[in-house]
Amino acid sequence: MSISLQKGQKVSLSKERAGLKNVIVGLGWDEAERPKSGGLFSKKPQPIDCDASALLLQNGKLVNSTDLVYYANLRHTSGTVMHMGDNLTGAGDGDDEQIVIDLEKIPECYDRVVIVVNIYQAVKRNQHFGMIQNAFIRVMDGSNNSEILKYNLTEDYSGMTAMVFGEIYRHNGEWKFNAIGQGTTDPGISELIRRYQ
Repeated sequence: MSISLQKGQKVSLSKERAGLKNVIVGLGWDEAERPKSGGLFSKKPQPIDCDASALLLQNGKLVNSTDLVYYANLRHTSGTVMHMGDNLTGAGDGDDEQIVIDLEKIPECYDRVVIVVNIYQAVKRNQHFGMIQNAFIRVMDGSNNSEILKYNLTEDYSGMTAMVFGEIYRHNGEWKFNAIGQGTTDPGISELIRRYQ
């Protein structure tokens, strides 16, 4: 049975699923209904393009730029974290983007994998997470795709252009998940990752 988490809650993945070797992190969101702009020549608004990324941290720090796994670097050099590809619109049901993590083989030097999402060209397109609804992060057992936990982000994130959804971290030999749900005003991924450098 899947666990429903609230902001700030932590759960031990290792205890929930004994022998857990790899996980699929699924992220989803929908664009909220936008008010119709009048006029014959009004432009159709651009779809909101959310980009998920995984940051592999050493002692809480992003040590190397190759430790960022995202749409332009789909596979970590260790082969243990893999982004399954960019969804440009967030349309459709289920996960919009997925990140596969091989917990068993992640090099010991990495203590956490932080999952973030930013809106592509948010400032230029005048877009923010207040225009997004039904955002969630979930963790599934990679061996059978069964959902272990899900965290629905229910706060109003108006004005926020990026989001730290959650993190999977190593603690006393166990892998745990922390539901973070922290919005930021970072305009892009390069600014967002500075928080961890």
